Amino acid sequence: MKVSLVIMAAGLGSRYGGSKQVDGVGPHGEILMEYAIHDALRAGFNKVVFIIKPEMQEMVEELCGNYLARRKTPEGEAVEVAYAYQDFSSLPEWYEMPAGRTKPYGTVHALLCAKEAVREPFCVINADDYYGIDAYRTIYEELCRLPQAGRGTMVGYLLKNTASLYGTVSRGLCTVEEGRLASVAETKEIRLFADGSLKDMRRDVSLDPETPVSMNYWGFMPSIFPAMEAYFEEFLRSGEGKELKSECLLPVMVDELTRRGELEVSVLHSADKWFGMTYREDREAVAGELQKLHAWGLYPETLRE
Repeated sequence: MKVSLVIMAAGLGSRYGGSKQVDGVGPHGEILMEYAIHDALRAGFNKVVFIIKPEMQEMVEELCGNYLARRKTPEGEAVEVAYAYQDFSSLPEWYEMPAGRTKPYGTVHALLCAKEAVREPFCVINADDYYGIDAYRTIYEELCRLPQAGRGTMVGYLLKNTASLYGTVSRGLCTVEEGRLASVAETKEIRLFADGSLKDMRRDVSLDPETPVSMNYWGFMPSIFPAMEAYFEEFLRSGEGKELKSECLLPVMVDELTRRGELEVSVLHSADKWFGMTYREDREAVAGELQKLHAWGLYPETLRE
């Protein structure tokens, strides 16, 4: 069975102060994408789709793509590799882009750019996040069980494990009922304090550290794309579509489709800890966590065999 890992790697990394997607943070200079690919392949995924800016392809091929094309799955099959470009050429012809707009249109637009390359069950992730070995096994098994239409899945993480001491973060705060996603509230400017408390700084409201959150770790069938296209067109036609920095985000879309009854999303849990690099100051902690995982034997000495 073909199952794809779709990696969103076209982000600018503005808060990080550089292209964090290609920052070699592992013991031998491995980037976080390499851990995602390594974990996904051993979980059963056999295709990888990179969503990138057009000018990034040569770099991504050198970092991951060429090596992947030579890899075999545990069953001895060749790993399929594909590239999709997130740029403004994919916008509808009727849409008039605001003058001065340079920012990409967000994660819904990114995934739509990969539509032609993804015709099988797939998991979509951020390139600059570490989701954990168990998460890929868990979502792979769920994707193999999902029906072709009207269903999706996600792996949820605890808010307290996904914030940064070095600045605010945006997270999709989830309400879960009987293992199903009831709602996602995209919340910006969440701050973690040294005592472990968390606050929504925009509303000046304290947040429960145990709240499940979306970390853009979604699983879908390709049948999601027509609804996604319709949702993105609604966004472009709205006032948000005329702004210079607005983004069309997957958690917000999933929340809307769920409320309409058009999508049912199972919420999975992983035994592993998420970590990522929102700010450059996060890098040292991430490097330390990866060093431990190698030392414990969860990864080989180097991922670059």
